[in-house]
Amino acid sequence: MRAGPSQEDIRRHNLGALLRHVHLGGPISRAELTSRMGLNRSTIMALTSDLTAAGLVREELPRETGRAGRPSLVVRPESSRVYVFAFDVSPDRLAVARVGLGGLILDRREVARERGSPALGELAGVLAGFARQMRRRTRDDTVCVGAAAAVPGGVRKADGVVAFGPNLGVEEAVPFGEELGRRLGLGLPVSVGNDANLAALAEHSRGVGAAVKDLIYLHGDVGIGGGIITGGHLLGGHDGYGGEVGHIVVNPGGRACGCGSHGCLEAEVGERALLEAAGRFRSGQHGRDAVRAVVEAADRGDIVAQEALKRVGDWLGLGIANLVNIFNPEMVIFGGMLREVYLGSAAQVRSRLTLHAMAPQRERLRLRTSSLADDATLVGAAELAFAHVLADPLEVLARAGS
Repeated sequence: MRAGPSQEDIRRHNLGALLRHVHLGGPISRAELTSRMGLNRSTIMALTSDLTAAGLVREELPRETGRAGRPSLVVRPESSRVYVFAFDVSPDRLAVARVGLGGLILDRREVARERGSPALGELAGVLAGFARQMRRRTRDDTVCVGAAAAVPGGVRKADGVVAFGPNLGVEEAVPFGEELGRRLGLGLPVSVGNDANLAALAEHSRGVGAAVKDLIYLHGDVGIGGGIITGGHLLGGHDGYGGEVGHIVVNPGGRACGCGSHGCLEAEVGERALLEAAGRFRSGQHGRDAVRAVVEAADRGDIVAQEALKRVGDWLGLGIANLVNIFNPEMVIFGGMLREVYLGSAAQVRSRLTLHAMAPQRERLRLRTSSLADDATLVGAAELAFAHVLADPLEVLARAGS
């Protein structure tokens, strides 16, 4: 007969749950925590006292409430003291942020990245250098409790190795997290996740998809990535490679894709497909600025740009219709360059959905653009880094402090 959870297990769970409320929701009163968590006031007081003693939260009197009686103390995250490093590697930029508990970006560095520049493993030194610069500017009482990186590639769940990434030039497995952790020298492991998966988590926890339990996030840079939230949890797959929606085939025998197949959603909708259709694929013209230029030209009445967006929108709508039929999401979110592409081709996307998505699945479907914009992947990396803290707040803080 299996024993039930111990008192220590329950305490650990409750500490993590309370800290999660404060981390994601911001300042919150003890009374509200009592209501949301279904615990009595004395238990909430004991939990907040433990977290306060550990330096993870602080309690203070609320501003004037206008109510009679003793006001309930407000619990706030210690954003300036407890932080993580978040790294974002994309084909066109490198970004590093120091993110405080509660999701507050305290400091950041960003630099353009030339395509075809140093391999993924070599970029670890550049990213670690930025993080060390930021760490030197922190107070003595601050503590780093984690680090995580978002990369546009397949990340093996077992060890965080980047197994493939055609748009990053990754042709063989790269132990990126291990190398970045070694370069950082903080004695902390560096978690690694697929950028679209992490952006999906970010939108689900802090963005336009907050409180939505079933959503699909589509991310566009050079290619197309996706993150699928079902029942409030990220769909990762057996090895962690789930959500590679950019490689569903929408046009058999169509354009060649970097994965080796033909007619993938990425090949028909990605940056190159749009720029070539608009007659703008020339040396030196790429990235989100080039995509925005096509959308802006279409808005001004450029027929070629309008036809390019219509073509890409048709394939995008077909791909989404397939995903909607399979996963029945409440919301589809467009991020990265797909924000602009969707806004410029919404009519075609909706037309394809009407034709190819089953009526019950599309009846309550909402299409939205990312509210976190270009920071979605960076915010997602920060949330991945904080996951360990939220699972066992006191243990993680004690380990980081030592």
